Amino acid sequence: LFDENGKQYLDCISNVQHVGHCHPTITKAAAAQMDLLNTNSRFLHDNIVLYADRLAATLPKKLCVFYFVNSGSEANDLALRLARQYTRHEDVIVLDHAYHGHLMSLIDISPYKFRKLAGQKECVHVAPLPDTYRGIYREDHPNPGQAYADTVKDVIEDVHKKGRKISAFFAESLPSVGGQIILPQGYFSKVAEYVRSAGGVFVADEVQTGFGRVGHHFWAFQLQGDDFCPDIVTMGKPMGNGHPLACVATTAEIAGAFTANKVEYFNTFGGNPVSCAIGLAVLDVIEEEDLRGNAVRVGAHLKDLLTKLKTRHELIGDVRGVGLFVGLELVTDREKTPATEAAAHIVKRLKEEDRIVISTDGPWENVLKFKPPMCFSMENAELVVECIDRILSEKQITKKNKKTKNKSKISFIHELLKLLLLLSCKSSRHVKIQPYNTLDSKRYQKVQ
Repeated sequence: LFDENGKQYLDCISNVQHVGHCHPTITKAAAAQMDLLNTNSRFLHDNIVLYADRLAATLPKKLCVFYFVNSGSEANDLALRLARQYTRHEDVIVLDHAYHGHLMSLIDISPYKFRKLAGQKECVHVAPLPDTYRGIYREDHPNPGQAYADTVKDVIEDVHKKGRKISAFFAESLPSVGGQIILPQGYFSKVAEYVRSAGGVFVADEVQTGFGRVGHHFWAFQLQGDDFCPDIVTMGKPMGNGHPLACVATTAEIAGAFTANKVEYFNTFGGNPVSCAIGLAVLDVIEEEDLRGNAVRVGAHLKDLLTKLKTRHELIGDVRGVGLFVGLELVTDREKTPATEAAAHIVKRLKEEDRIVISTDGPWENVLKFKPPMCFSMENAELVVECIDRILSEKQITKKNKKTKNKSKISFIHELLKLLLLLSCKSSRHVKIQPYNTLDSKRYQKVQ
């Protein structure tokens, strides 16, 4: 990235410009189509058919109906409508700290947002975030996937006790706002089993994680196993490489129930020829430049470098990720107290001194998140880690200096108190002053 003064920046977080900023293949495809037709023709255009076919080839066969929209929020809103129309139920289960979009319907199912606004609605139910680093079931649990899935089962049972019914379980395939969380194996399969048994559907939000970011798979939900398939998949951000383009993929059965109510779904700009031309070009670049392979190689290198940093810096609590979806969680102690201030400090320093753009996420904003364009290189990864290492080292020194200064202040105060006490006594033998580090807090307060 370059600013208006020609200064170069390294982008570590823009999972929107998926194949790189201003990629020539993308800009040429957009310009060429705009020369031909740049509005929705209200009829089928070759581009939308070709694009739907290309997307279908990346998904399980039963996901064969596509609705094209303009943003991830539009996609998730439509997915919610599809689920409720198909099941004839209203209630939704979501994960704690989740975020699914800015429309009111989505703020209602986003704990990250609704807790700051009107609060939780009766039809929305929150399941624990399957975080094996600081959640209720951690790395040492024999089967965290099953344990966390059982918490969803408990939620379903509570919903039924209230006389209500589940329409959908709605979750990001890899929770991003929740802190770059890697879900335990088997979690989605068991949750889908419980939700479907209760009459609901499973919605996988791939808006931030799809299109090869995880490397070995095109979609992040595929990390849960080849036999797992959601009922609805939403996608957005990376589809158009910065151009407004998003989509909902679902089954013929769910789509049929949606059209059976005779309420036509129409989106003026959804699936227009220019958007689809760009979407096709993005798929071409992912394939031709082996960006999934790059995500595997560079992502593994980045994780390895960050893991090595962990052995040298106490502030690093956890390194997690898959492909080019990586999180670095900072803590102040081994009890995992979030190092929110330190995380913000690093982000600020990287931007101002190194011109590296990165940001934080997680409930306490203490997780540095890496979701760079898929062309991110080995050299880029090494540069970022080198700069983080430097800042962390300075941060450690600052902490030590601060402790030293505090000890000096305490020592000075102690000596002053000692002098005052001596002056106030007839004889120095009547007073015994111990060094500060051997005084218990109550006795020290008494001396004060």
